[in-house]
Amino acid sequence: MTKTKLDSQITEALITILKAGIAGTQDEIKMELEQQGYIVNQSKISRLLRKMGAIKITNEKNQIIYSLPHEPAPTNTKTVLSHLIISITTNEVLIVISTNPGSASLIARLLDHHRDELKILGTVAGDDTLFIAPTSTKHLQDTLNLVKAFISQ
Repeated sequence: MTKTKLDSQITEALITILKAGIAGTQDEIKMELEQQGYIVNQSKISRLLRKMGAIKITNEKNQIIYSLPHEPAPTNTKTVLSHLIISITTNEVLIVISTNPGSASLIARLLDHHRDELKILGTVAGDDTLFIAPTSTKHLQDTLNLVKAFISQ
């Protein structure tokens, strides 16, 4: 069996484990995978969990378990999104992005997903306008530069 096929099978097995809600630690995941015949180390499990966007939640039994997010992470194809932007402006408090009609929420979701690295509190989007609240108005220009660089990648 090829490494790619094996990795794919391990990923599918991990998804099944996460959907079943039976693992609260990476050790438990490792044991579950071993019961299914897959031998993997903790670092591989950690990489797969990060790649899948797995999160820890509290289940109905008040146990902390790994789970898949209800909503998948947004796409990383920012180059396509940059073509949807008409202008980016700012005042003393907010950054405002004007987009093609229907594009603001898509761009807002991508920015919100990367809010920490972009130094933003969050976004509010309409149909063709997007408001960005920076974490600090004292560093508004830095946040504006980060957002512009992020979108143009």
